[in-house]
Amino acid sequence: MNISIVGTGYVGLVTGVCLSDVGHHVTCIDIDEKKIDLLKKGVSPIYEPGLEEMVKTNLARGRLTFETSFEKGVSQADIIFIAVGTPQKENGQSDLRYIESAAELIGRHLKNNCLIVTKSTVPVGTSERIFEIINQHLSCSVRISKASNPEFLREGSAIYDTFHGDRIVIGTDDQQTAAILEQVFQPFGIPVFKTDIRSAEMIKYASNAFLATKISFINEISNICEKVGADIEAVAYGMGQDKRIGQQFLKAGIGYGGSCFPKDTNALVQIAGHVEHNFELLKSVIKVNQKQQTLLVEKAVKRLGCLRNKTITLLGLSFKPKTDDMRASPSVVIAEKLTVLGATIIGFDPIATNNAKHILPKSVQYRDTIQDAVKGANAVMVLTDWEEIKTFPLTSYRDLMVEPIIFDGRNCYELRDAEKAGVEYHSVGRREIVPVHS
Repeated sequence: MNISIVGTGYVGLVTGVCLSDVGHHVTCIDIDEKKIDLLKKGVSPIYEPGLEEMVKTNLARGRLTFETSFEKGVSQADIIFIAVGTPQKENGQSDLRYIESAAELIGRHLKNNCLIVTKSTVPVGTSERIFEIINQHLSCSVRISKASNPEFLREGSAIYDTFHGDRIVIGTDDQQTAAILEQVFQPFGIPVFKTDIRSAEMIKYASNAFLATKISFINEISNICEKVGADIEAVAYGMGQDKRIGQQFLKAGIGYGGSCFPKDTNALVQIAGHVEHNFELLKSVIKVNQKQQTLLVEKAVKRLGCLRNKTITLLGLSFKPKTDDMRASPSVVIAEKLTVLGATIIGFDPIATNNAKHILPKSVQYRDTIQDAVKGANAVMVLTDWEEIKTFPLTSYRDLMVEPIIFDGRNCYELRDAEKAGVEYHSVGRREIVPVHS
């Protein structure tokens, strides 16, 4: 089929490239000329394992093209996926300006019958609003149908998720439209769940809110574990053996971040408020996560006292490994608090440094290697569980730092290894390791 994707952000680009890879002819549209110029050269503007190689492959096959012109981009489309950003407003609501602008431009340039699919994460009822806007701006008589197809991609494994996902959700008003979309996704061989449009829109929010709830819950349990002398990893494993609970999203740490969970949980609270429902549980999930992101700073102040003129190294800056995404990363909150407390901050990340420089305080200094980052530091905070960090020898902290004090926000190291290496080790929900000579 001829498919157009409006928006070449994370969701739009991955979706478009993967659809082209299974044989569809895909045109990705974006008004950002610099981004489109890069993509035409086979250069991905975002970091995602395997994505750039797939862009180059499908450009060479002639299945994938990139356009800034809506007139060219939608002229031959049988299906248009809208995958533009829906950032969070200050009040927590989703900002739908880009969605509405995309709908208007589609309406002005659409010349043939077309299926319009909302891929962006949007409040319930937005797909209907998109349909109205497109109809208002049509310049000729064409028939359009609408659908919702929420995405469930994890940054760092988005291509894998596209080809091996748990389900594909299709929300439509009629069986014919659902059958067309099911045919589009048939090459992926993933179970399809068909429902109405509003339920499909809600499934995305409910899914992310539930996963965020699991994260905040296990982090609260970890805080209790520290106070009663239990080990959170043993507790989480024991819980996860119950099939009703499962092992996933029971890893204690310094909270969730990224482009989805913070934005979607806040948006769902606002959606509930609009129908006069006080979503107290989700409000607590958000509050717990905000507090958890400051946990390592609190531990550092308790251990070191005044942090003024102390050198603190932050290992890992992106919100999770295998991505350069800094959105709502705990490193942002931590760096800001350390700056206020007068600490000298050194940062290291294998991928996200360039993005971090635009977001973290200007005073943060950056190093190209872990060795250079920890050398001479008074304390290290592990914020992202990159493989490079997890495999960095604990003995190297001991040899390079002023005093080997580690605050591990991702529980990257085994307690027995920290004990053996002779470092002082503070993690999340586990006992402290303090060498006798300290």
